[in-house]
Amino acid sequence: MSPRLWNPVFQELGLEWTYDAWDVPAGGDLDEVRRRLLAPGIVAANVTMPHKHWAAETADEATDPVLLSGACNLLVRKGTRLVGHNTDISALTALLGGQYQRHALLLGAGGAARAAMIALEGHLGTVSITDRDLHAAAELLDLARERGMDARTVSWQQGQELSADASLIVNATPIGKSMSDGPAWGDGPLAPDAVVYDFVYARHTTASVARARGMGVRCIDGWEHLREQAVAMVPLLGLDGQSGRLLKETLERIRAAS
Repeated sequence: MSPRLWNPVFQELGLEWTYDAWDVPAGGDLDEVRRRLLAPGIVAANVTMPHKHWAAETADEATDPVLLSGACNLLVRKGTRLVGHNTDISALTALLGGQYQRHALLLGAGGAARAAMIALEGHLGTVSITDRDLHAAAELLDLARERGMDARTVSWQQGQELSADASLIVNATPIGKSMSDGPAWGDGPLAPDAVVYDFVYARHTTASVARARGMGVRCIDGWEHLREQAVAMVPLLGLDGQSGRLLKETLERIRAAS
């Protein structure tokens, strides 16, 4: 998706840049990835799950959002050094608008969930964390408590049951990528004041978004998140002001064609 978003923008700006997708599986040679990122001609790289924690660790310099969250989704090459940024946090902050959440339910405990946790700081009553990876959930709980948040971990089943009480449900898992997936929180009801934030973007409407809309609940989908995190990259890449508008227009065309 990202090459289809960025390459037309680079062309419109008259830049001789290309956005290429690198497939780096879990357990891949990340030392080799770092060497490739430091090669002449490389400007920057977006980092997706499951490598956002690695990106935070491999960065030679890191912005405060990366240091706070322990997750990085953008590495910018500065000579022989990599600078880590987290535009996921920027996107979450912009889209949630600082609205107070009495109870947030985080489905997943990876880099996206870490970004959500930091974005919610100061705007949160309590947060429940669930992930099938219990170690990841425990680490995210530690982060929340370090930041002074009222947080707890729950089982996946308990998390689905708590969805009826949550004012914010964040799907920070891949659930929804497949058209056969159901809603990330299961089949239960949602609170009338709930907001569903789904990180997943796909050609189809995810089941989480479809179910929430059917209940009349506000949704923020993965396309909106992709747009805002891309716009947040513009100054970090040294691009001019029209880049944000071009990104939004290009993304709308891609979405309309999906």
